[in-house]
Amino acid sequence: MAKYKVIPGGVCAAKGFSASGVHAGFRANPNKLDLAIIKADVRCAAAGVYTTNKVYGAPIKVDRAHLVDGHAQAVLVNSGNANTCAANGVDLANECCALVAQQLGIAAEDVLPASTGVIGQPMTIDPFARGIPAAAARLQASAEGSSEAAKAIMTTDTYEKEYAIEFELAGKTCRLGAIGKGSGMIAPNMATMLAFYTTDAAVSPELLQKALRTVVPTTYNQMSVDLDTSTNDTLLLLASGLAGNEPVVTEGPEYDKFLAALGAVAEHMCALHASDGEGATHLITCEVTHAPTHEIARAVAKSVVCSNLFKAAVFGRDANWGRILCAIGYTPGDFSIDKVSVRIASKAGEVFVCENAAYHPFSEDEAYAVLGEHDILVKVDMGTGEASGKAWGCDLTYDYVKINGDYRT
Repeated sequence: MAKYKVIPGGVCAAKGFSASGVHAGFRANPNKLDLAIIKADVRCAAAGVYTTNKVYGAPIKVDRAHLVDGHAQAVLVNSGNANTCAANGVDLANECCALVAQQLGIAAEDVLPASTGVIGQPMTIDPFARGIPAAAARLQASAEGSSEAAKAIMTTDTYEKEYAIEFELAGKTCRLGAIGKGSGMIAPNMATMLAFYTTDAAVSPELLQKALRTVVPTTYNQMSVDLDTSTNDTLLLLASGLAGNEPVVTEGPEYDKFLAALGAVAEHMCALHASDGEGATHLITCEVTHAPTHEIARAVAKSVVCSNLFKAAVFGRDANWGRILCAIGYTPGDFSIDKVSVRIASKAGEVFVCENAAYHPFSEDEAYAVLGEHDILVKVDMGTGEASGKAWGCDLTYDYVKINGDYRT
């Protein structure tokens, strides 16, 4: 993957974007930010991908309607109480869009709402009516604005997640930034929990949507914390076009450059989400090489990071490689395991634990040291092809059950 210059600013790094976060009252703690706005100075090309759960939040229905024309200018997000399974959900989401439009002087149809938190609780317009004017007044085209917004969309996250890079299209410097939330209910099979991307590259709505649908299967669909797919998962991408590049309207070298940049940001965000999985003490990345197809490579990688037995072993710093091989073996697909080799690595070193689907002598002490690091890399070589794939997950700890045992209280 190409190397990019990492820059500050998150969703405010790209030209033409500002953001903010405020406490609106969805959360009891007045020190917790719980409502965010992201605004573009101009009407943007836009695209979105959403949860595959048959139960989904009312904002998703509104987003789909508002993105029929492929354009948007603002995003509204609340946390703490999800607008899902509420009788007045769609009406409430539309009323919120109207409030944002009034405050920002834009069309209500150009506002994209999103919501996260406890599902099925009653909701009223009151906290939105308080929070939206306050958030509109705080909008900042700065790293601080992005950070506020990133904090405001968090639920059980332990830190805000944001990232931005620079890349080049047709000789023009472009920027792409993101914020995201989610450390539980992560096995989306579509995109992520909540993620919002902004870019100043000029790209058509059709190619933005195509780019999202190309990147998502190799990134966000390859991430898992607990195999639960949220009802609110939403990934939105807005492009202001203010970088001044010749608009990307057809597939070709410039589209490929944009696609690569989008993939780089998505990979980084996936690692942030998995690393902050509920109760997690380790990030687990699985890289599969020499697989017969990319689909098999991705499936094998995801099987490994989804294995509860292996996740628990990582928590206990136990190099139980048989659990890795087991997860590979029950992965759907037509492939041989006869040439599979496995290595476990971290900053502390690397241990070669399995060769040709059998035990390879290694030091348990060295393995214990390797598994003592936060970031753990599992290298699986299938030995049967040239395809590769990657997935991200985390260990399974006592705290995961504790967090979800009293999530509402």
